[in-house]
Amino acid sequence: MLDKIALTLLIIGGLNWGSIGIFQFDLVGFIGGGQNGVISRIIYIIVAMAAIWCISLLFRDTHDTVINDRQVPQP
Repeated sequence: MLDKIALTLLIIGGLNWGSIGIFQFDLVGFIGGGQNGVISRIIYIIVAMAAIWCISLLFRDTHDTVINDRQVPQP
C-alpha cells in the first residue's frame, strides 16, 4: 500500500516537473502560494520522501513474491 502511495506522489511530482518544463507553470507553487510558500515546501518535501522510498523498489526481489502467490495450496 505504501508503495502505491509513493508511486502516486512520484507521478504527481513528475507531472509537475513536466508542466514546468513545457509550460513554465509550477502547479504546486500555484496551489501552495509560490515556491517559497509553506504549503508548497511541504508538498515538495513529501514528494521527495516518496522518491527516496521508491529507490528501494529498485532493489527489492519481487520474483519470489509472485511465485509464492501463484502456488496451489496442498490438500
